Amino acid sequence: MLKKRAEAGEKNKVSYLNGTIQFRGISLNVYSYLADGVLIDTGARSLRKYFEPFIDRADFDQVVLTHYHEDHSGNAAHIERTRNTPIYLSGKTIDACAQAADYPLYRKLFWGKRKPFHANALPDSFTSRNATWDVIATPGHAHDHQAFFNRDTGQMFTGDLFVNERTKVVLAEENIPQLITSLERVLRYDFGDVFCSHAGFVEGGRQALERKRDYLLGIQQDAFALRQQGYGAKEIRDRLLPKTYPITTLSRGEWDSLHLITSLLEDSR
Repeated sequence: MLKKRAEAGEKNKVSYLNGTIQFRGISLNVYSYLADGVLIDTGARSLRKYFEPFIDRADFDQVVLTHYHEDHSGNAAHIERTRNTPIYLSGKTIDACAQAADYPLYRKLFWGKRKPFHANALPDSFTSRNATWDVIATPGHAHDHQAFFNRDTGQMFTGDLFVNERTKVVLAEENIPQLITSLERVLRYDFGDVFCSHAGFVEGGRQALERKRDYLLGIQQDAFALRQQGYGAKEIRDRLLPKTYPITTLSRGEWDSLHLITSLLEDSR
């Protein structure tokens, strides 16, 4: 049986709701943030009994989504149905989100089945009540991924760009060389606070992002060295990332350490 809970709070004038789902030793969570009249991500539909009241009480003028994945866009349809508030998303996935959701059963088990919604294309920048924001293309985890930088507060909202410093398993669709480039792009900004959609507020955010970039580059260097010695991708995975995680079995391989290795080995930057 799925166990669900949520926790609301505030950090440095940013309000948030963090919803968590636990199942068979797997624990997944996701955040929605509210800053200066901007709602950043909407949580998962499977957690709607927590996210809908948070959304209904929140005072916001616009919604911006870091990417199309169902744990971030799951309650966008509720907003469209109950409020006259614009929703913004990368133009790359507007059409997909206007259609019925299509993703594997285990993800529907965890995150629910996202209902269709209609969004506008994110511009390069936007204004809120008291600030100007930069929209930063940060593909890698997803091809439409964006980060949001509040120029006035110096706060960076990184979606799924960070998550943790030492990535072990990734989705089959992820492009890790692109993710490294996205980390480098974000690190060119002069930011302070980092708010991640899964790790929450990241202490020492800049340094944490730097460590993640360096970790991925180190894994890539080791993978290239082993390939030159004649090892295949699975053998490299077994040497560098030997642990098997429950999510790999549950997802039937959609999440796997092997995807991390194969993606890094394909890098032609």
